[in-house]
Amino acid sequence: MYSWDEDTTSWYGKSSYAYDPKSAKKRKAAATRAKASGPRTYDKKGGPNEKIIDPKKRIKSKSKNPLIIAVDVTGSMSTWPGEIFDRLPLLFNTLSQYREDLEICFVAIGDAKVDRWPLQVTTFASGFDLEQQLGSLYGEGGGGDAPESYGLFAHWVNTHVEIADTDEKPFLIVFGDIDMHEEEPHQFVTQILGDKSSKSVESIKAWNKVSDNWNTWFLRRPNGKIGDKVDKMWGKAIGEQKIFHIQDEQRAVDYAMGLIARAWGHFSDFQSNMLARQNQKKVDMVIKPIEMICPRCGGSIPVTAEGMFSCTYCGTTLKIS
Repeated sequence: MYSWDEDTTSWYGKSSYAYDPKSAKKRKAAATRAKASGPRTYDKKGGPNEKIIDPKKRIKSKSKNPLIIAVDVTGSMSTWPGEIFDRLPLLFNTLSQYREDLEICFVAIGDAKVDRWPLQVTTFASGFDLEQQLGSLYGEGGGGDAPESYGLFAHWVNTHVEIADTDEKPFLIVFGDIDMHEEEPHQFVTQILGDKSSKSVESIKAWNKVSDNWNTWFLRRPNGKIGDKVDKMWGKAIGEQKIFHIQDEQRAVDYAMGLIARAWGHFSDFQSNMLARQNQKKVDMVIKPIEMICPRCGGSIPVTAEGMFSCTYCGTTLKIS
């Protein structure tokens, strides 16, 4: 399990992790609070902390770099909050070195038709405060075989989240493995989100709106086939180029961090630091598919000349470092 301090002796890689000295005080403060709170755990619980995860609340971030990470917690996906919790200090310490005002909101997505807690959301937070936020979520493990209430989450983002003006679209990343209900009944909007509504939510349109304001990605668990009905639905929702098929579930957080580091211009640093945790083979598995993605729009970028790539979606031509 990763910790909030700078001790990397338990890591698997042979390289050293280059911590940014400018954020040393913040890391030390987080490590002190972590030590005082006792061992980090994410044990199986009987439910979430409902005072913290209530989706009826409205949240706000003043950061120029807010980040939303949402995880499908139905069925086989229910263990993923624990995987993210394990890597929480690494996630924040890595990305906050690139953008020090980073704030993160965590979300757990279920199925409103069958689950007791179909949407669990935290507030935006940073540093050690993220421990309580993420630890409040519950991997219910319910849901049907398919689909799930991704559309309800999209509507929540559109109506319950307020962020400051940003220089670029902030990241919103969804870890999932299935398609969504075409509509979310207005009763769910009222019951779960606390909004008075007489209209159902059209999931695709809700996600279209999310994508207008957020750099939205669907990181898909290794299942199904590229271009299947799940991909097609998410392609209509956020754009087919924004669907990323994960090759290794254990590296899920690394894929997310790599996509963000690439867009923020710190991909080389991310690669170097990943070698402090993994061998070269694992690093290449994560890095190579990300290298073929346009950091500006997410489109594919086939080689056009030595070291030069051209995006098939936005037409951007750039040299990849």
